[in-house]
Amino acid sequence: MAVQILTADIFVPMDADRSVLTDSGFAHDDGTIVAVGTSDELTAAYPDAPARHLADHVLMPGLVNAHHHSGMLRGTAEHLPVWEWLRLHIDPMHRVLTPEDAEAASWLCYAEGLLSGSTTVVDMWRYMDGAARAASALGNRVVTVNYVGEHPDYDYFDTLDDNERMLKEWSGAADGRIMPWVGLEHPFYADDAGQRRAIALAQQYGTGLYTHCSESELDVQLFLERTGKRPMPALESLSFFDTPQTMIAHAVWLDESEVELIASHGVSASHNPVSNMKLASGFAPVAEMLAAGVAVGIGTDGEKENNNLDMFEEMKVASLMGKLRAMDAAAMDSWQVLEMATTGGARAIGQGDRLGSLEVGKQADAVAVRTDTPRMTPLLPSGPYANIHHNLVHAVRGSDVTLTMVAGKVVVDDGELTTADMPELIQRVRDRVPDLFARRTAYLEESGEQTGLMSPH
Repeated sequence: MAVQILTADIFVPMDADRSVLTDSGFAHDDGTIVAVGTSDELTAAYPDAPARHLADHVLMPGLVNAHHHSGMLRGTAEHLPVWEWLRLHIDPMHRVLTPEDAEAASWLCYAEGLLSGSTTVVDMWRYMDGAARAASALGNRVVTVNYVGEHPDYDYFDTLDDNERMLKEWSGAADGRIMPWVGLEHPFYADDAGQRRAIALAQQYGTGLYTHCSESELDVQLFLERTGKRPMPALESLSFFDTPQTMIAHAVWLDESEVELIASHGVSASHNPVSNMKLASGFAPVAEMLAAGVAVGIGTDGEKENNNLDMFEEMKVASLMGKLRAMDAAAMDSWQVLEMATTGGARAIGQGDRLGSLEVGKQADAVAVRTDTPRMTPLLPSGPYANIHHNLVHAVRGSDVTLTMVAGKVVVDDGELTTADMPELIQRVRDRVPDLFARRTAYLEESGEQTGLMSPH
């Protein structure tokens, strides 16, 4: 691919200076950014390069959805606390899910993410070959995290054998866009041998280890009962932090010492405010984690926990939740939240040197957001009332994204997916849902709604 230039009326590269530039953008060569500057500077440096300027747009890095589950239960698993939600809806679904179901869900969820500005997604899901195929074709980046249950009571999830096969067969596929990690649905979804093997796999393959933990207050009680320790010290003693990168989904119920502990080990976390509110899980200590130096990304969680995969909405809620938790209107300011959704998410998945900002040497993962809308009016790039960063967090919707680029390839243009037929993806899921629900209902009737030991998700 020859050098190409992409600029916009406003450019927010998410660099360390928190720059907001006008009539600027970047040049990329084979998906790597080779120059950043004004339109005139870039065309002077590369006079023969095709140049595209996006009037009435903000150009910014693609968003990193740091916690996500593909699925097709949207709007059908409502108004229940975590345990009942798991027992009646989620675990029975996993028992009857087919590879074809799982792949159809991944195609649709990744497409939804691309259309709303997410270029990278951390997806904990099942039958991850289908997820990798979907991402390869659609054009997004994906950290595949197998939904692993390595315990006799949780034999209806993927296994570590499935996970190791992903590590062997898919690592680095699609020009590096497929990034398999080791996953455990929850530490207690593995027995002692399973926990040891999960850690060993992450070490052997030089990859990350990802698990849910401290999502609910009951999580803390169970760890104290089973190990005599709070969750983070217990994971440390089990060697969960002795991997190239350990990431905790939710991290809601951490106390001060646990925040300090994970910071000292370089453990990262995903903050999922919409899901945490919907399931009444609690308020994560995000400000404390950021202050301690923890890399914190923002995630939507799944379509069933959230009901959409709009990271712009997630940013707004993250900011508002932080203010309410602190009872401080200045808490969780717009730049902090933008950083969590971009550079913070990239660091959280160990990709801070490649992703998260539009700077020389990084990947050309970018999105363009319309500014000719009521939500972006007034439009003040600079001065005492500069508001671009505030509008991106508090006003923009995912539907305002008109262009999404991953590794220099445009995968959404003029608000339309270019790599697949969206109506076909929607219809594929609609066709599969009735049979999935019928199988789940049959299972619940046969089992008397008993799905075995439950631990917090």
